[in-house]
Formats: sequence, C-alpha cells, structure tokens
Amino acid sequence: MTEHLLIGLAVIIVAGIFVQWISWYFKLPSILLLLLFGVLIGPITGLLNPDEFFGDLLFPFVSISVAIILFEGGLSLKLSELKPVFGIVRNLITIGTIITWSLSTAAAYYFIDLQFIYALLLGAILVVTGPTVIIPILRLVKPKGQINSILKWEGIVNDPIGAILALLVFDIIIAAGVAEATYTAFLIAIKTFVISSLIGVLGAYILVYFIKRDYIPDYLQNPATLATLVLVFASSNVIQSESGLFAVTLMGIYLANQKQILIEHIIEFKENLGILLLSSLFIVLAARLKISDMELLNLGTFQFIIVLIIVIRPATIFFSTLGSNLTWQEKLYLSLMAPRGIVAAAVASIFTLELAIHGYEGADVLVPIMFFVIISTILVYGLGAIPLAKVLKLSDLDPQGLLIAGINNVGMQIYKILEEHKIRVLFVDNSWEKVTIARQQGYETSFGSIVSEKTIEQISLEGIGKFISFTPNKGVNSFAAIYFAKIFGNGNVFQINTTPNLEQDISKGMRKDFLSSQYLNYPDIEKYDQTLIVKTNKITSEFSYENFMEKYNSNLVHPLFIISGNKLKVFSEKGEPKSEKDDLLISLIFENNEE
Repeated sequence: MTEHLLIGLAVIIVAGIFVQWISWYFKLPSILLLLLFGVLIGPITGLLNPDEFFGDLLFPFVSISVAIILFEGGLSLKLSELKPVFGIVRNLITIGTIITWSLSTAAAYYFIDLQFIYALLLGAILVVTGPTVIIPILRLVKPKGQINSILKWEGIVNDPIGAILALLVFDIIIAAGVAEATYTAFLIAIKTFVISSLIGVLGAYILVYFIKRDYIPDYLQNPATLATLVLVFASSNVIQSESGLFAVTLMGIYLANQKQILIEHIIEFKENLGILLLSSLFIVLAARLKISDMELLNLGTFQFIIVLIIVIRPATIFFSTLGSNLTWQEKLYLSLMAPRGIVAAAVASIFTLELAIHGYEGADVLVPIMFFVIISTILVYGLGAIPLAKVLKLSDLDPQGLLIAGINNVGMQIYKILEEHKIRVLFVDNSWEKVTIARQQGYETSFGSIVSEKTIEQISLEGIGKFISFTPNKGVNSFAAIYFAKIFGNGNVFQINTTPNLEQDISKGMRKDFLSSQYLNYPDIEKYDQTLIVKTNKITSEFSYENFMEKYNSNLVHPLFIISGNKLKVFSEKGEPKSEKDDLLISLIFENNEE
C-alpha cells in the first residue's frame, strides 16, 4: 500500500512538471494539457482514483494548495500598478461581479435546465477568472498598455470573492428559511470581510516584524512564511468556512507592498511551490471525473458556453469600463479574455461534495459542467490570445528595445544608431545633470537609481526586451542585471566589466554576462571617452564579419550588436551571434585605429 502511494505521488508530480515543460516548449496553455493528462489517467484508463488514493485528505490538500496559489498571486499585486487602473478594477470586482453572477445564473437556468439554486451556485463560481491561466497567457502575449494590470488584479482579487459568493449561496441553500438565510448571509459577509481581513493583515504584519527584527534566520524565512500562511488560512476557515482564501490573498498583497523587508526570496520560493501544486491539482481534480459525467453534458451546455463567451463577458467589460480611457481595442481584448482555472475547479468540487453530504441530489452535474467551462475557455482564450493581440496591435511578442543604466558618450552613440532602425532605447541615470543634458538633446531618459524600486516602478518597459547595466559601479551593475534577468531572461541581460583586472571583478555566480567581451571595461571607456566611435558596417558577401575583424586590431575593436532584420543581437562574453548577409554590425572602435 505504501509503495502504491509513493508511485502514485511520483507519477502526479513528475507528470505535472513534464506537462508544464511540454506546454512551454510548444507554447501551449499548460492547464489544458494538465487537464487532458488527468482525464487520461483518471476516467479513461482508471490508473488514478483520487478519492480512493487520497481519502479524507483530498479536499484539505486541495484547499491548502489553492490558498498557497492565491497567496503567491497576492505577492505579485503592486499597488503602484493598481493606481492607473483602479476605477476599472473596482468596477470589475463590483459591477462586473454582479453582472457575471446574474447573467451566468440566468444562462445556466435557461440553457442547462439546472435547478435555480444550483444555477445560482454555478453563477457565483463563474465570477472567478482564473489568474493561474491568465498570468501564463500574459507572459506569452506581453500586452501593451493597461491590459496586463487589469487582468492580473481582476483575476487574483475575484478568486476569493467567487469562493465567498459560492459559500454564501451554499449556506442559503441549506438554510431552513428566509430569515435564517438572511442572517446567515449577513454573518458570512461580516466574518469574511472584517475578521478574515484582520487575520490576513495581522499574519503578514507579525511575519514582517519577526523578519525585520532578525528573530527568524534567513534559512527559516521561507518555511516560516509558509507556516504563517497555513496558520492564517486555517484560522480564518475555523471562524468562517472558505474565508481563508480571502485572508491569504490580503496577506500576500500586504507583503508585496510593504517596504520594511525584502521578499524576493519568498516570492521565488512561492512561485516554485505554486507551479508544483498547480500542476498536481489539475491532474488530481481532472482524474476525479467519470465517463458517466460526460453523459450529463448536452447541447444546452454548449449553448451556455457560447453565451458565457460572446455575451456575458463582453457585457461585463462594457459596463465596467464605461467612462474609462481604454481604447476600443483594449476593451475588445478584455472582453475576450476570461478563462477559468484551478479555483473554479476546486470550489465546484468542494461544494458539490458538501451538497451531496447534506442530501441534495442533482448537484453532481456542476463538476463536469465546470470542467467543460474550463477546457472550453482555455481553448478559446488561450489559443486565441496571441493572434487576437497581433490583430489588435496590442502585443509585442519579441520586444527588441534596450534599457541602458547609465548615460555616457558611447551609450548616446548606440542610442542614435538603434533609433534610426526604430529600436527603442531608454536611459536610466541617477545624475540629474546627465539626465537633463540628454533630455535636451532628444534622448529618452528616466531619472533615478536603477536599483531603486521606485525608479523601476515608474519606467515604462513597453517595447523593451533587453538590458545593459553601463555604470562604473560593479555592485550596481550586478544587482540591476540580476533583477532584470527575472523580467527579460538571462540571455537578454548584460553588464559592463568594471575593472581591467578580471580577477578583481565580481565572480560569475554574482553577476550576468559581460557586454561584448570580458576585455571591454568601463575604465577604458571612461578614459578614452572622447576618442571612441560606435561604428556601423553592413555585412555583405564581399565583407564578412571575419573580414571586419581582420581590418581592425582585435585588441582595439569591440563588436557590440548585430541588427538582423528587426532583431537586435548582442555580443557578450558567451560568444558572437551569428551574422548573415545584409546584417548591420555595430562596433566600438578607437578613433585612432581607423584606417
């Protein structure tokens, strides 16, 4: 029996991560593949029966896992992102919630022929918009403007709201009469939005206090955060069932926006844990389906899905964005982006089981309907997200723009060349004099330290996909490069070597790749600032990159970039990007070395 459990857990975990990798490699929605794999090993082959496998631990495991996933989502919500879109997000979680709930209830009652109380419950669950699906889609789409912030805030905040609404409906269903139902609804609202909020904020405050005072050593900070999260979730749920999701989301938001301690290591830990749990959860919940459940789906279910996508979501966006400054393209894109995810699946499964325990028949249809909604919305929204963004010109899937930390003569020459080829360049510098002079000359600049959180929050990265730290401070260069590697990826982040003596520079593990090569260093650039030229050469069949390097003394020329079509390729200590005919080679050359 023990070996059976061990093998089962190993299959779920390994398969979940493998499916995540497959989805990344083929650029497909990971959750769709996870669901298909769960159906394969569950109802189709019978290899996994989660109810027998996990027993009574199944739903506690699901609940805690969902709490961790929502907490991780809360950690990604910055209030600075909310300010420009506050009115829209506020409308989406108030007006939008009411519209989605009421219209989904009516559609479920009419098309699926559900009992009204079950239609009301399904409508409440459908308020959620699945950040576990939306955020991976947004990473692929890289939308311009305010779309990213709106969808992220709506998805993460609406998840606990949908769960609370479902709880509200469930308690009304099992209530004895109107008076009891009214009292129950009022009590749930007070417990959730007041007590759960206090528990979530208090848990975050205590954690911050203990870490700030060094009462928790570094190696225990991640485990202590996880323990606090579980305690907050359980405490809130004891006071009011299913309210823990709201508490942990607030806890995550509080931690993300406080300024007293650094939480990057906590975020990274929770992201890794979240991916593991998310992968396992979708497989497990999909495996609970039965072949007989599919027979409950009919033409009315398909009609319900169509109405959900082409009527209910657009109506929600239309009324929630009235009077906003969004363009019609942005509104249309928001109208066609509302996939459902793990919270919808988990909440539907939990309340269906609870209704069965209380003797209510017919509720078992909610789970297959919800999974059908999840699969359908992921197919429609997930596969259509990138093509739609391209058509509406709302996405830059492979941004080639360059963010440069530090302003100097070489950087300004690079700026002019890239600007001629319609590649955006943005300077960031903490010298007001340099920034002022550069602005007067027409360069796009931002004033502030590149390692300042305030500066990073203020700069617009639209159209930018690469970063070079070009300052004389090796610590700043390394810290900034490591930070922006999380945004642009390791292969798109570079820093200048700050010393002629390589042995005195920062070790490779504490920095990112050097620009051009390890022999190009800032002291030389600063020393020979006025005698350096950033030169362009077109690669032809008669004049190759090798011919160029032969023409100039290799010690006095440093290739920097290649512009190939609309792509910017960067030379680094890792090696030289491949050059082809008609590519433009951009190099740094000493003026007295020209022939």
